[in-house]
Amino acid sequence: MPEHSLLPAVAAVAAEAGALALSRWRGDFHRWSKGDASPVSEVDLAVDAFLRERLLALDPQAGWLSEETADAPDRLARQRVWVVDPIDGTRDYIRGREGWCVSVALVERGRVVLGVLDAPARGEVWRAAAGEGAQRFSGRGADRLAASDRRQLAGARIPADALPKADRLFATVHKPNSIALRVAMVAAGEADLIATLRWGAEWDIAAAALIAAEAGARVTDALGLPLHFNKPEPRAFGVLASAPGLHRAAVDHLADRAGRLASAV
Repeated sequence: MPEHSLLPAVAAVAAEAGALALSRWRGDFHRWSKGDASPVSEVDLAVDAFLRERLLALDPQAGWLSEETADAPDRLARQRVWVVDPIDGTRDYIRGREGWCVSVALVERGRVVLGVLDAPARGEVWRAAAGEGAQRFSGRGADRLAASDRRQLAGARIPADALPKADRLFATVHKPNSIALRVAMVAAGEADLIATLRWGAEWDIAAAALIAAEAGARVTDALGLPLHFNKPEPRAFGVLASAPGLHRAAVDHLADRAGRLASAV
């Protein structure tokens, strides 16, 4: 089935998952810290189980890769793989803030072909299929997304609470905890640049990377290299999503730090 034909069904599943998470948001639920000190809750696990059942029913031949499911190496032999973060931005979810979403991507031969972010606390749904552009749906209707046309780093908008000295040429805008939603801000032209300088998981960025790319943004790892998905070790060194006219300058601006940090791990 072509990706654009599957997109509405995937968006419907993501919407149900988002509604499940929203029904428990700001309520009483168990939460704890994982071994890497990142937070998780019983809601993350419930949403993960729901998504696994429903998405694999849509495409039973696909593999599965999720933050909240033990990794199964048989995904590497599958042509297609669901890459899922049941609640991206769990810290905001636990704190009762709106900066979280359900993130669902379908990867085929290492490339994201379909992506959905369902952010029910914000009343927003972001979605894209490869070659079909990206859209955001909200109470205001549907908007076709387009990255900004900014070409100068100085004054470029970054979702951040604060900036280190080396980055104070940028301007800060509101930062949701969800990295996927921050990348989506670049897709919508609400931010000009987002960059992380650490090793991160594929499920954090897969859906958002497609949405941003389909909106005309440039999306790579923090070193400016292409992103590939469903790797044996499913992670990348950061993500750099930007307006297309900023990308080369952003890679150069971050190069020393990115190279040093990437080689230190």
